[in-house]
Amino acid sequence: MAPALNRRLRYLPLAIGAAALIAGFWTGLARIGIAVPDLARLDAWHGPLMISGFFGTLISLERAVALNRPLAYAAPASSAAGALALLFNAPALSIVLFILASAALTIATAVILWLLPTLFTAVLTLAAAAWGVGTLAWLGGWPMGEVTGWWLAFLVLTIAAERLELSRLLAPSRRAQAFFVIGIALIVAGAARGELASDSAPLTALGYIACTGWLVLHDIARRTVRQSGQTRFSATCMLAGYFWLGITGIYLLVSPPASAAFAYDAAVHGIAIGFVLSMVFGHALIILPAVTGVMVRYHPALYGALALLHVSVALRIVSDFFELVGPRAASGPITIAALLFFAGTVASASIKRRTGSGLRASPPEPKAKS
Repeated sequence: MAPALNRRLRYLPLAIGAAALIAGFWTGLARIGIAVPDLARLDAWHGPLMISGFFGTLISLERAVALNRPLAYAAPASSAAGALALLFNAPALSIVLFILASAALTIATAVILWLLPTLFTAVLTLAAAAWGVGTLAWLGGWPMGEVTGWWLAFLVLTIAAERLELSRLLAPSRRAQAFFVIGIALIVAGAARGELASDSAPLTALGYIACTGWLVLHDIARRTVRQSGQTRFSATCMLAGYFWLGITGIYLLVSPPASAAFAYDAAVHGIAIGFVLSMVFGHALIILPAVTGVMVRYHPALYGALALLHVSVALRIVSDFFELVGPRAASGPITIAALLFFAGTVASASIKRRTGSGLRASPPEPKAKS
């Protein structure tokens, strides 16, 4: 298959994933009490649209591009098809497709583990398997808190493993790697115990806190944040995300998910928005060119979008802690505004850089991750 055609075929799962993101945020507005038109009764599928439909498709597509093997695209293709099925309100079909996607991603990552037996490839494989376990739990009718625990483990473990890979440049000691393993094990054990659906979540909380400590101490972002331009922006996104990972862990210790009205909401969105979406902001300028072949440009105005994103997370977490319905509802539109600000800034900087007029973007940075 010609490279150009191959690249164009990647647009389809990327577009469907983006549609799932839009639908997920729209249904999220309805779930926090904002009167918006019902999108084909999709409110019940807010979580699956966001985690499997968007994040699952994005992660598996990025992995397929990195592997550069035709069979690796089975995962993003199945995940995108599952998201499309949800958008047409066919949850039974979507569950099957998401299970196939997670299985394909797990197999593809296990092959990498076989060829490159390292700690980070082992954790990547475990992360993909966690996505599948959560989706099987959804199929089995388990409480959504138990399902979500596995899905959040999928996201946190994936990011932690990718950052571990980059930390090899700093050569963490065996003791440091052992501490990393403990954090990962606690998160998996917490998901297995269904802690997000229970009256206490000590293992999940301690796992999040342990991973935060490890990332803050050993991530290369601590060094690259001292640089400039896109590199500093990406590192800032990483460090800001780690803050919310740690805050979520502390929150779960203070207010377990099933013992307070808003604690579950705070835990889920502290991870999905504060931690994971901050990572997406930091990696978008690297991922988009790799996946689509379209060059995008950094501009300092992106800090405004990042700040707005974290203001929305702070408002949501504080509102959940004090059970404030109005401010909690206000956080949703602010998050969406941050996404629109980010997308608009990237598009404007990239287009006007090519035309050589208007908004002046900074020159492209090296493509190494922060």
